[in-house]
Amino acid sequence: MEKALEAALSIFWRKGYEGTSYADLVAATGVERPALYSAFGNKEALFLRALGRYSEHYANYVSEALDLKTSREVAASFLAGAADLSTRFPDRTGCLGINGALAASDDAECARLALIEWRAQGEASLRHRFERAKHDGDLPADADAAVLAAYLLAVAHGMAVQAKAGFPREVLMAVGKQALSTWPSRD
Repeated sequence: MEKALEAALSIFWRKGYEGTSYADLVAATGVERPALYSAFGNKEALFLRALGRYSEHYANYVSEALDLKTSREVAASFLAGAADLSTRFPDRTGCLGINGALAASDDAECARLALIEWRAQGEASLRHRFERAKHDGDLPADADAAVLAAYLLAVAHGMAVQAKAGFPREVLMAVGKQALSTWPSRD
């Protein structure tokens, strides 16, 4: 079922939660609807499993960035990872977390809330890392860790939307470089 989960992830990534039908999932996975239900539960449960796989196998650049020495290195690696992942696969550009929630009706409330929580966890991880950078003297005392985390997410999410619109990796990397030009320094 790992292949089926990967195929479902690909469809959700490309079409978003609501844009993905059971017919799409059956066609992509090669698994008939009853077997999909049996293996994964409903569409929402399958989406949540796909989001978990995305976090572990694709969005792992975030945890790698958090381990870097300076806040600027964290920010640079985070934005480069977002640009890379958003353009790595021509058939599924952008970010699953953004594509999955751009348009969501009341029927998709559980998926929308899961994506909000997923993005909030990413923001919290960045915020904690920047709070540590302040404590360690890597960031100025007046730097706002929460604003810096929100800023990086706003840039990364914007890059994901631009990737979905066809912007190439080189442009997105330049956007990330421009965003870093305002990064606070200790002097």
